[in-house]
This record gives sequence, C-alpha cells and structure tokens, in this order.
Amino acid sequence: MKHFYDAKDVQQILGCGSIRTAQLRIQAMNEELKGKGYWVERGKIPISFFNEKYPYLGEKR
Repeated sequence: MKHFYDAKDVQQILGCGSIRTAQLRIQAMNEELKGKGYWVERGKIPISFFNEKYPYLGEKR
C-alpha cells in the first residue's frame, strides 16, 4: 500500500504543466508539516495530508 505521493504523482493528479511546479507544491506542504512538528520525506508528501489540502480531487485513480 502506497503512503506517499512523489512529484510525478502530484503532477499527474493536479495537471501541473511541469514537474517543477509539482515539486514546489510538495515543498510548500512539507514546510507546513514541519511547522506542525512532523518529520517529512523530501520530495514526497503523505497521501492523507495531500487529500486534506485537495479534498475536491478525491483519491488518485
């Protein structure tokens, strides 16, 4: 079972034009998690947190 999305996953889900845009989104979400005291995986975002930030997208298909 997959627990994290990487930049390619985020790019596909959000329809980002470039991988760099997806990386910036992940970086911003990871900074928020760090601010809350969580450890983060560089370049990856927990699926559950991603779904909190983008609830209207639902699960990855």
